[in-house]
Amino acid sequence: MKTTFSFLKYTSLILWTIIILFPLGILLFGSFMSLEEFSSSQGLRLPNSFLYFDNYVTALKEGQLVKSFIITFLIILMSVMMSIFIGSMVAYVYHRFRFKGRKLLLLSYFLVSAVPMVITQVGTFNIMTTLHLYNTIWAPIILYIGADVTMIFIYLQNMEQLPLELDQAAMMDGASFFKIYWHVILPLLTPATTTVALLKMLSIYNDFYIPYLYMPSSDLPTISTGIFRFVGPSQTNWPLICAFILISMIPMLIIYLILQKQIEKGLSQGSIKQ
Repeated sequence: MKTTFSFLKYTSLILWTIIILFPLGILLFGSFMSLEEFSSSQGLRLPNSFLYFDNYVTALKEGQLVKSFIITFLIILMSVMMSIFIGSMVAYVYHRFRFKGRKLLLLSYFLVSAVPMVITQVGTFNIMTTLHLYNTIWAPIILYIGADVTMIFIYLQNMEQLPLELDQAAMMDGASFFKIYWHVILPLLTPATTTVALLKMLSIYNDFYIPYLYMPSSDLPTISTGIFRFVGPSQTNWPLICAFILISMIPMLIIYLILQKQIEKGLSQGSIKQ
């Protein structure tokens, strides 16, 4: 029985690994193919040469990758910083204070998160155009800075590990509520903040809908909308798209590998009661 279970376990892991790596293999092989070669093989075989770098060169030049990276990371930087500030403060107030409507406040976050974004876009779009933020970098930043339920939940779980005695000791030293939050609570939430920051970064980095809707100008490309440059009305240059995607994966992969331990700590901390 144990041998059968082990066989099924490792077989399922191998199959799942193949399922995950198969699309990445198509991206890698396709990025070294010409358009004609890709059209004949659909990226399902090895390229004629792994020294064919024309797609990467074209992606860097015509895809405005450098400019796309700068704009994308500028949006990410401002959005993530404000999201962390708002999300951690909401979690601090909810966890440390008892007030009327406390449960209703948290419930409202869950209810709002259950509403599809597309439903609210008519009103949101009208607000952005009225404020003259349409086709500017500020439109997606404002839309991204809202704290979501996942962020608040991670902070709340981590705050369970922080005893109230910390707040009381700081208050005895004359610290205000904001100073307690800024100098005591927030530094101790570093693992949670790292996790929240990366999840938010990935969400913004991969988002196509908001940048395409609110920044349609070709002068404001992001990583997600930059790929759309190679999609034509009659033909799509898939090898260029493969090369563009592989290059765009590198920054987030490096960030994840650097912060991997902090992310795992932020997700697991709070799941075990002290």
